[in-house]
Amino acid sequence: MQQRNSDLQHPNTLEIEVDSHRVRLSFESSGEKGSPGVLLLHGWGSSAQMMRPIAKRLEATHYVVNLDLPGHGKSPVPPTAWEMEDYASAVRQVADQVFAGPFSIVGHSNGGRIALFVSSDASTPDSLEKLILLSPSGVRRRRSIRYYIRAVVASVLKAPFQILPEPIREFGLDWLRHSLVWKLLSSPDYRELEGVMRETFVKTVNCYLEDRLPDVLRPVLLFRGENDDSVTQAQVKLMEQEIPDAGLVTVKNAGHFAYLDQPDTVGNAMLHFLNGQ
Repeated sequence: MQQRNSDLQHPNTLEIEVDSHRVRLSFESSGEKGSPGVLLLHGWGSSAQMMRPIAKRLEATHYVVNLDLPGHGKSPVPPTAWEMEDYASAVRQVADQVFAGPFSIVGHSNGGRIALFVSSDASTPDSLEKLILLSPSGVRRRRSIRYYIRAVVASVLKAPFQILPEPIREFGLDWLRHSLVWKLLSSPDYRELEGVMRETFVKTVNCYLEDRLPDVLRPVLLFRGENDDSVTQAQVKLMEQEIPDAGLVTVKNAGHFAYLDQPDTVGNAMLHFLNGQ
């Protein structure tokens, strides 16, 4: 008889290879091995810990693997900056190691972006069956006038350094990136990062998936909190329209973390979708 994990989920590690580098990832697992698999992907700046309520909800009927992405939670920073192709490779390798059969992905925010990219990739195996995307990123939002003003100011600030020869140019640009003026122009997430993770962040948030949405050929359930100020209704509506088999749930009285604000509403809908009821 298989034994289900206790309420305290167990931390594990595994190794994968990305761009010829060995990368160690931490994950928590719960539920019975042999049950349908679910891979949880948290958002940027978050961790597996924030996804534990979802794992708890699903573990009675699924084998849940709750992953710490590189540079988050207990997973170390990767040796080089990652692009979306690297995340996709990581997800496929993790799934190969932890699931014996079919699995689904639950992705929040940037985890949803990764899930969409993986699902739209022809090299992803058919064992990936379904996606649940919670306030997923990956679609451009309408920019404000303030955004364009900041972009123009940033371009003006960088212009004098572009004419300098290497390595003086890179030294000057690096100084500019660490200056107070540049920090005021950048987002809070960007300001808190440095080195490999800052470069990874830039590559990640500038990966847009509108052209790939028609290639997401798996059933997709989308959630968005009605008060979400990070992902707009227009963004998720475009996903619903462009993905061939997608449905959208707008969660009342909830924000960007709708699964925490309204756990019963989101949890019951996830189970209904995953169990095919």
